[in-house]
Amino acid sequence: MRSAVPTLLIALVAAAPATRAQDLDATQLRGRQVFAQSCGVCHLQPSLGVKTYGPALNKASTGGNDELMRAFIENGSERMPAFKHYLKRAEIDAIIAYLRTVPMKQGEAR
Repeated sequence: MRSAVPTLLIALVAAAPATRAQDLDATQLRGRQVFAQSCGVCHLQPSLGVKTYGPALNKASTGGNDELMRAFIENGSERMPAFKHYLKRAEIDAIIAYLRTVPMKQGEAR
């Protein structure tokens, strides 16, 4: 039996916020991939309309403050696990670079 992980990954990347791949540099593309793999289960809206655990993330998340975003990713919060022992600094930087390309959806609060 084949693993469902590749199919799930493709579905998560397809559900990623609308940022066209051709508009992203290599770091941002890597960030989109790591985000889908490590953060998508909580922060990407499933295609079936199920509510996510965490908020949708975009360029306005953490008020656009990259250091605050890094602190959340590394240290977690009451509702989010810490990723400092799971993700490398370059991967966290790539996630932040990617999220800064994701536009806010119309009607979305900052």
